[in-house]
Amino acid sequence: MEANNAVHTLPFAFWQSDENEIDNEIDAEQQTELTVERIDTCLEENGLNHRTEKFELMNTSGAKAKPPQLVVRRGEEFLVKFICNRPVNLMTDAISLVLAVDPIASEWISHGHGTVVYLILQSEDANDEDHDADWSAKLRSMSVNEDGLTEALVAIRTSPNASVSRWTLTINVKSAGAEEVSNYQLDQPFYLLFNAWCEEDPVYLEDEDHRKEYVLEDMTMIWKGNERSFYPRKWKLGQYEEHILDCALWLLGDVARLSATYRGNPVKVCRALSGVVNSNDNYGVVTGNWSGSYGDGTAPSAWTGSVKILQEYYRTESPVRYGQCWVFAGVLATLCRALGIPCRVVTNFSSAHDTEASLTVDVYLDEEGNVMKNFSRDSVWNYHVWNEVWLKRPDLGTATYDGWQVIDGTPQEFSDGAYKLGPAPVEAVKRGLVNVLYDCDFVFAEVNADKVFWRYRGPGRALKLIQKDTTGIGQFISTKAIGVDEREDITGSYKCGEQSSEAMITMLRALKLGQSCLTKHYLKEVKIDDRASIKHEGRDVEFELVLNDRALVGEAFTVELRIRNVSSLEPYTVSGRIHFNHILYTGKNIKTIRSHPFTVLLEPEAEETIEVPIEFNEYYEPGMDEAIFKVTSFATIEGADYEYFSQEDYSLRKPDIQLELSGEPMLRSSLKVTATFYNPLPVPITDGSFQIECSGLCKSLTIPIKLVETRDKCEVTFLIRPSFKGSTQLSAKFQSNELSDIEGSLNFDVKEREESNELHSVLFFS
Repeated sequence: MEANNAVHTLPFAFWQSDENEIDNEIDAEQQTELTVERIDTCLEENGLNHRTEKFELMNTSGAKAKPPQLVVRRGEEFLVKFICNRPVNLMTDAISLVLAVDPIASEWISHGHGTVVYLILQSEDANDEDHDADWSAKLRSMSVNEDGLTEALVAIRTSPNASVSRWTLTINVKSAGAEEVSNYQLDQPFYLLFNAWCEEDPVYLEDEDHRKEYVLEDMTMIWKGNERSFYPRKWKLGQYEEHILDCALWLLGDVARLSATYRGNPVKVCRALSGVVNSNDNYGVVTGNWSGSYGDGTAPSAWTGSVKILQEYYRTESPVRYGQCWVFAGVLATLCRALGIPCRVVTNFSSAHDTEASLTVDVYLDEEGNVMKNFSRDSVWNYHVWNEVWLKRPDLGTATYDGWQVIDGTPQEFSDGAYKLGPAPVEAVKRGLVNVLYDCDFVFAEVNADKVFWRYRGPGRALKLIQKDTTGIGQFISTKAIGVDEREDITGSYKCGEQSSEAMITMLRALKLGQSCLTKHYLKEVKIDDRASIKHEGRDVEFELVLNDRALVGEAFTVELRIRNVSSLEPYTVSGRIHFNHILYTGKNIKTIRSHPFTVLLEPEAEETIEVPIEFNEYYEPGMDEAIFKVTSFATIEGADYEYFSQEDYSLRKPDIQLELSGEPMLRSSLKVTATFYNPLPVPITDGSFQIECSGLCKSLTIPIKLVETRDKCEVTFLIRPSFKGSTQLSAKFQSNELSDIEGSLNFDVKEREESNELHSVLFFS
């Protein structure tokens, strides 16, 4: 991970040309040789102009062990000052700049690969037409400082397609009459990022509010839950924090093995990042674990942001335990924003995991309505979290697919032999163009697959199609709204209106383009199912599942199935069963809590309610990362060729943490905060802890809590010292053996304090 500080010298041919130009115009013996005493990277001005001032690398605090390093965005000018022994005379001083990618491992750096650039220092009014328009170096002005040295201000413009890497800067100087070239090198490499403010950069975003949200904002919100009841969770991205940018570049080079030549291509960069976020193929950042057993690591629900994860990974060079989809997405968003790629986190509720590329999710049931797990690995997750990045797609040959692209770091299925996904154009997904690169077929299934229920009646007997759900997959696709802590629904960008003619055409197009042999079978069954639905029109028995969405963890509740006979003449006997299972959010069953059979006789125009009470001690398990359940109801009607089947996801609410400020928030001034929540459980909470995160350069804070009695209030007070003015976000999460994933957040504005300009941040509690 150490920098390679090799000195690069401009080829002799360039120097020969310059000496011919001056051709004895000035007596070389009377010219003092120009020397460069040092190079000033103009951190403050460049930080403001390139919106990189928040990076810890740019921090000039005296407490830092390492000197600050310049971070700029490609495609626009940045400034450096050459502190020289005398004024620069471009007629007699031949000055060149050599910018080279700081190589990693055995990486080959060359001019032909675009990883070394040679620039002649020109005057401010020089004509760019005679030079490479992508790169330039111009002498902007000169002044004399208090030490009598000349400060030559130089503006360096980089290419909008330059490698996103660490770059070295070498200055070669040869004054008239001097025999040798003198070399001067910038002490530390500088960092060159993607630039969403540059129109020529493929990641360019036109709207300033979008750029602030998707590139600069260091906290976001991630939605969890299910389509019936969902809620946001704060996630600190922390792209400016110590080691985060270095980790991102190290992942691209050393782990993903993406050469510097291609690190300027955002399509290749995003595809590589989606693969190194998980540890399945290449010892990437996070190890996935959906087992519920996390004793040798950190439970996925305990993480409050990406910073600790990436810092631990960078320090140990070993995968961090453990993560699930929202953790992978949070870390991936941090890496993208650190590198300057516009990125947001997206949640898809009722998300299909199509393992067979058939664009359907097939569920097989036995005679009693039990799901036959071994018949298919397809599943429906309560929710799945991925990322979108804003890119142009010149590799696809049309601007149609420019814009938001799906990338996903969660290891689900192979793509080109590795666990990675995307970038998949959202526009192609919406059109059902599942053959467009990359992985549009998988994303299309996640948001638009048909869920098909089959009845298995034994060996040698044909499967019976019970029902087909064409609208249940892909609900309330959500991301954080711009500038506010609210949900933006982006379902319409992924799919046409449910049950519309456009939706049907899109699905048929996708099925015909699909490569799975199962799609042909399903296309035939669609026609059979349509005839079946006509046959059952006007049925006399109706079913309604009623769930209490206000129930809180710690309470007992009741599941109700209401059955109505709408016929005024015929009685019906209805038999069935209600299953109540504790599941993971991925749909995987943990245990069956209750399996309740029933048989009722419905007189004409009568209604019956089947009640299944669920007690606290039946469903409760210590910790309960997510209190998620699946309610499956199955029924047959005597004498009728009709079977009812329903599956609903259900979750219990958890209490929120309330955060309250005492006093007015001022920059670098201590501010008292109180965090409060109530224990909803009929058992005490022991050995818990609060995890506090704040936007800006703040260390996270852990506050231990020994005991919270049954139905009692827990309250802690702590101090924060905001490190940036303006909008600031604070989040608190509580974890314990008895109850976990309790969270609260607060947004507030920090005002400027004139008497201090020192950048620092402190976080402690009392």
